[in-house]
Amino acid sequence: MSATPASPPSTASAPGHEPEPSTPGPGRKTPGPGRKTPDPQRRTAAGARPSVPPAETLSTPRRSGVALVASLLGFTVITVDVSAVNIALPAIRDSLGSGMSGLQWVVDAYTLMFAALMLSAGALSDRTGARRAYAWGIALFTLASLACALAPDIGVLVAARVAQGAAAAVVMPASLALIRQAYGDARARARAIALWTVGGSVAMAAGPVLGGLLTDSAGWRAVFLLNLPVGAVILALLIRVPRSPRRPAALDIGGQLTAVLALAGLAFAVIEGGHMGWTSGPVLGAAALALASGCAFRVVEARHRQPMVPPALLRDRRVAASLAVGFAVNAAFYGGIFLLGLYYQQLRGMSAIEAGLMFVPMSAVVTATNLVSPRLAERVGRRPVIVAGQLIFTGAMLAMLPLAAHTPVWLVLVLLLPLSVGGALAVPALTALLMDSVPHERAGTASGLLNSLRQTGGALAVAVFGSLLAGPAGVFSLPGMRLGLVMVAALLLATALLARLLLPRG
Repeated sequence: MSATPASPPSTASAPGHEPEPSTPGPGRKTPGPGRKTPDPQRRTAAGARPSVPPAETLSTPRRSGVALVASLLGFTVITVDVSAVNIALPAIRDSLGSGMSGLQWVVDAYTLMFAALMLSAGALSDRTGARRAYAWGIALFTLASLACALAPDIGVLVAARVAQGAAAAVVMPASLALIRQAYGDARARARAIALWTVGGSVAMAAGPVLGGLLTDSAGWRAVFLLNLPVGAVILALLIRVPRSPRRPAALDIGGQLTAVLALAGLAFAVIEGGHMGWTSGPVLGAAALALASGCAFRVVEARHRQPMVPPALLRDRRVAASLAVGFAVNAAFYGGIFLLGLYYQQLRGMSAIEAGLMFVPMSAVVTATNLVSPRLAERVGRRPVIVAGQLIFTGAMLAMLPLAAHTPVWLVLVLLLPLSVGGALAVPALTALLMDSVPHERAGTASGLLNSLRQTGGALAVAVFGSLLAGPAGVFSLPGMRLGLVMVAALLLATALLARLLLPRG
């Protein structure tokens, strides 16, 4: 729930109802100089409701700024939670008692729910209004963070992470749709989206530093307690954000259920396959569930009148290529953060704070690259920037192959520089390209779809890396790490070629 903000008189409505504004359709004339503007409160002779300005034109620059700050804070806090928890994993293992499988579930319980529910969350944002959906998501995320901090065992922690992931799924598309609503001008919107993306990328890179500091100074539970005051600040800011319009968007329950089952089955098979054995009964059963649920999802979506994954969106080559790139980029980044957190602490014997500080140069480079990316895209086009980012990311995966237990620290930091640049260069241009490729009324749905694929890529990368890293007796496996890096590099190279062929240059 969110408090009702002070709104201009022209946007006033009955309590609990947010009107959907309409815009003049093709061929309609707008009042010229000297012509009288129709009274928006009066109806036409035919009884039709006259068009009213879209929501973004009703926001003042100050309110647009408040909406951007609120969106940025939410995106930042749900992103920090991913990378900060990666650094806290060894402390969680020691405190609650868990093997590699349990640690993988602490990460993937969050990202899987994030990925699966974001498909419906985009439609929920369109249906209920971005501001209202965003407030609900932030409130649930804050409460789930408290449950994580109080978890007495690994099972309760994983369950609370599921709730966190469900809340984050609502927050992500709603935050981007809130920006889409607040900025009507395409150039201003692109810059706002770039800032939003900067916040997420910096949070992902800085999260390990924060996680290490909190874990060593106050314990791993402090990583989750930090979310409580941030959630309160966001809810306070939303009071000043104008109400969002509601747009028609069906909730596809059958599609959502089959998507959750497919992703959960696939993750279980990948995570537990490395521990139980790839031919064990539970693993084969989970793989069969994933396959059957995936087929059922396709059937349900084909028959649904308003599917949560609209076929028209997927037929657009710009959208399809953007989704593939988003999947690969997050697989590389999430997988890299997960791998490095364990590499620093389990193979090199660093403390949590030492491991976190190893990410400081990475954070600085990510910040600088995110600021440069939008300007570079304006000069040379978005496609070259996206492709270049992926190729740099490919090089980053291959550059990490020589890492070993006694690799000099300075060399480790140098080898990680391409990892800092690749995603930070590609993601701002990729997000802006997708938002400009879809109709205004599908902004929330498209955002949810993109981020669902991105989170799925991250979840599966963690599952694969975790299975490969768990050597005999749980010892960190260097051969397993290197195999995972080569697999992700091949994926990035393939999607870079796809982007080069399918995305427009501009």
